[in-house]
Amino acid sequence: MSMYGRDPWGGPLEISHADSATDDDRSRNLDSDRAAMSTTSRQLDETQQSWLLAAPGDQGTKKKNKYVDLGCLIVSRKLFLWTVGTVVATAVLAAFITLIVKTIPRHHRPRPPPDNYTLALHKALMFFNAQRSGPIPKHNNVSWRGNSGMRDGLSDPSYGKSLVGGYYDAGDAIKFNFPASFAMTMLSWSVIEYSAKYEAAGELGHVKEIIKWGADYLLKTFNASADTIDRIAAQVGQGDTSGGTTPNDHYCWMRPEDMDYPRPVYECHSCSDLAAEMAAALAAASIVFKDSKTYSKKLVHGATTLFKFSRDQRGRYTSGGSDASFFYNSTSYWDEFVWGGAWMYLATGNATYLKLATHPTLAKHAGAFWGGPDYGVFSWDNKLTGAQVLLSRLRLFLSPGYPYEEILRTFHNQTGIIMCSYLPVFTTFNRTRGGLIQLNHGRPQPLQYVVNAAFLAAIYSDYLEAADTPGWYCGPNFFSTGVLRDFARTQIDYVLGKNPQKLSYVVGFGARYPKHVHHRGASIPKNGVKYNCKGGWKWRDTKKPNPNTIVGAMVAGPDRHDGFRDVRTNYNYTEPTLAGNAGLVAALVALSGEGNGVDKNTIFSAVPPMFPTPPPPPAPWKP
Repeated sequence: MSMYGRDPWGGPLEISHADSATDDDRSRNLDSDRAAMSTTSRQLDETQQSWLLAAPGDQGTKKKNKYVDLGCLIVSRKLFLWTVGTVVATAVLAAFITLIVKTIPRHHRPRPPPDNYTLALHKALMFFNAQRSGPIPKHNNVSWRGNSGMRDGLSDPSYGKSLVGGYYDAGDAIKFNFPASFAMTMLSWSVIEYSAKYEAAGELGHVKEIIKWGADYLLKTFNASADTIDRIAAQVGQGDTSGGTTPNDHYCWMRPEDMDYPRPVYECHSCSDLAAEMAAALAAASIVFKDSKTYSKKLVHGATTLFKFSRDQRGRYTSGGSDASFFYNSTSYWDEFVWGGAWMYLATGNATYLKLATHPTLAKHAGAFWGGPDYGVFSWDNKLTGAQVLLSRLRLFLSPGYPYEEILRTFHNQTGIIMCSYLPVFTTFNRTRGGLIQLNHGRPQPLQYVVNAAFLAAIYSDYLEAADTPGWYCGPNFFSTGVLRDFARTQIDYVLGKNPQKLSYVVGFGARYPKHVHHRGASIPKNGVKYNCKGGWKWRDTKKPNPNTIVGAMVAGPDRHDGFRDVRTNYNYTEPTLAGNAGLVAALVALSGEGNGVDKNTIFSAVPPMFPTPPPPPAPWKP
């Protein structure tokens, strides 16, 4: 009688009761009882035989086992050794390759070369270094400039306080607060929106230093520690154009370092436009320097004082035929109220300023509800278009709602209309045959208006994209944001040399650029000779190129026929300005780099949440 067990290899295994020996006993008797074992082995399947017995024909000699028992698997010894050998060899090879990779010098893929806008940006910022008044920093990098205007303010006995510092306006040595403030506001706006692009270009520290130099000077021109003021120093230097022979900043052709003629200070007691623009400049700068809390707070306080003065003492700073009216005549102060109010709100978060900036009466007086030939032209005189773009940003990202929504929607819609007017398919503005938009209707010095429009178009397209809006409507037609950037690029490309003259209007950029820039410091060689007031005229009138290259200066530009005369005495072609270069810098940084996009949050850093947070839940009730 027998019973059946279960073979661990899957087949039946018959076990006899008569022979109940254990596996160990059978192993010990294997050699002595080969015949009996052979009988048993025939009853086992082939796999069991190969496991228990040596190969047939062993002749009693124990042959080396050809298999390896891995516990759960039986494999050929040869296959096992091959597998282990392959794994070890692969590991050694991998370690060797890793060692080589880690020890040989790395050659990173080179970055793509900077685009033209970035290259031009480096140069355009250098213009501000060349325009510095006061003690020149050692790292200024303009070899032909030195300390100048070191007695400004003090040399005027009727004023008697230091006004050292700031920037000369253009090719002369006058310091006009009105266009200089606008220039600083524009630079600050561009830094707030595009700080990452400045950082990528290696220019963030440089542009912030430029802004601080300007802001520090503005703080000197009034009592910045007071809460209430009654006057501002609006200008240093005189630009009399009456044709007289009295030495002044226009009659004399001298290096700034050599000035020895009187430099009077012009104060204003009723100058809403100037004060509101200065407030905008300091407010915008306070956001740029928000991480320097003490300095930022100082800027905000100064801006608050200025804006209060602008509202309390109404009047244009150029009324009454002041000296500045011949050069930077302000047409009204209502646009500065809207512009300054918007910046004051962004710098303080005080809703009173937003209420003012969105007041329908202010908007009406600023020209928001009527066209006119200069509607949509952004400049040192007219800030309305810039204010509308800035407040459209507020609506797009924060949407403050009632009671601001109605006028914000109006500003937003009108910003869209202005952007439409920039496009070639519309005929609001003429264009030259070379493609330059005629924002000033063929009058001289067109480029400063063009670069401002290019900046607004580029930044507005970035606003729309950041708000996940693919474009906007001009009447029934929809336009994508890309056409705005195309407009901005074509205009800046024209400025950089893609024009009928094949001439870059930015000095030092490209193969051909103006060599006879209307600029005193650039036109007089640094030869150790001091030329007096009229002694410098020979350098003004010579046909020779300037001995000093004023890198980055954007000249006034071509005429309405794309013509340009590189003549030093014709300032309508060859004179650069602070306000013009600030717009150029802003447009260049907006177009520079590989990606688009603005910093969505920094500009709102001082703005509290639009809707108050809900109160915390009440404490649990206890009996």
